[in-house]
Amino acid sequence: MGMLKKLLIANRGEIAVRVIQTAKALGYRTVAVYSEADANALHVEQADEAVCIGPAQVAASYLNADAILDAAKKTGADCIHPGYGFLSENASFAKAIKQAGLTFVGPPENAIELMGSKRRSKIAMQEAGVPVVPGYEGPGKGNGASDDELITAAKDIGYPLMLKASAGGGGRGMRLVESENELADNIKRARSEAKQAFGDDELIIEKAVIEPRHVEIQVFADRHGNAVYLGERDCSVQRRHQKVVEEAPSPFVTPELRKAMGEAAVKAALACGYEGAGTVEFLVDKDRNFYFLEMNTRLQVEHPVTELITGQDLVAWQLMVAEGRPLPLAQDEIELNGHAIEVRLYAEDPASGFTPQTGTLHQFTPAEGDGLRYDTGVRSGDVVSPHYDPMLAKV
Repeated sequence: MGMLKKLLIANRGEIAVRVIQTAKALGYRTVAVYSEADANALHVEQADEAVCIGPAQVAASYLNADAILDAAKKTGADCIHPGYGFLSENASFAKAIKQAGLTFVGPPENAIELMGSKRRSKIAMQEAGVPVVPGYEGPGKGNGASDDELITAAKDIGYPLMLKASAGGGGRGMRLVESENELADNIKRARSEAKQAFGDDELIIEKAVIEPRHVEIQVFADRHGNAVYLGERDCSVQRRHQKVVEEAPSPFVTPELRKAMGEAAVKAALACGYEGAGTVEFLVDKDRNFYFLEMNTRLQVEHPVTELITGQDLVAWQLMVAEGRPLPLAQDEIELNGHAIEVRLYAEDPASGFTPQTGTLHQFTPAEGDGLRYDTGVRSGDVVSPHYDPMLAKV
């Protein structure tokens, strides 16, 4: 494998800026990609080179894998970091990068594919001995469950229960069902929502965990069979199934629970031949029983809280793994110090249901202070466009 020299960041906004900073500090040359709407963006200014990959009107510019690979070829980049969102959990993008002879800074495509299916990943985790929420994933390894099979399974699982889109995320295709007479109608709605959002109407059922906390474990694996966990993040404060406040460590997690969850997360990573940064999400009930929810096969929006309490740069770790090097620390060398909380700063209008706001950001001055970290992709004078997520920064 050896040294990589030039990194293309297939993303925009604060995550692109974040990756560029570490890559430059490690001596990489950096390449930004941008849509016409982002021509003057901070990530474009900070990279050594920048390539336009599409028109302003198309939010899908950053989803254009061919344009991104073309930009890598043009600039001689030898590796691509996907950031998060967009193409970060797209197995065929990871595969295309490898086929082009470049290095994907992320896990192997088969791990991305497995973890992208809530149904298949849950079956794989059960086989690996990771605790999962009682539920129904459909008949064997075949296609997803029919409506009748879901209705029959629901009788055994009991109410309240959650219907979930197998391909889903972000709360779409997800419905809480309190009783049997609401089930059939909710199946129909969840299917159509899932079809619309993900092009796939496969559903699974899970027992609804009451008063749950959403606790995720940061894992890391290399190509040498090593895997470690770097503590947990508590992401229980959510709005519309989207995380808004994240903290590390979780005030709810005991040292015993941390070890049990950490070891389960490492099992999950090893079971799917994982490489690089991943996050194993668990639901923890009020009695501290934990259940596998899903694995995100990329760096998370909330990775800074883990960096702050471990003193590690997770993007640097990702690049080390991509170069084929072993993880820099063994499990017993990872220490958690202090406490960190991340909040997301959005351009939204609270008075009208927190709808996204657009326009010129006339003044943007992050506060200074001890222990304050800002990750942002904007500065004063930038235009917040309707084309992308309205998150301005993370504090």
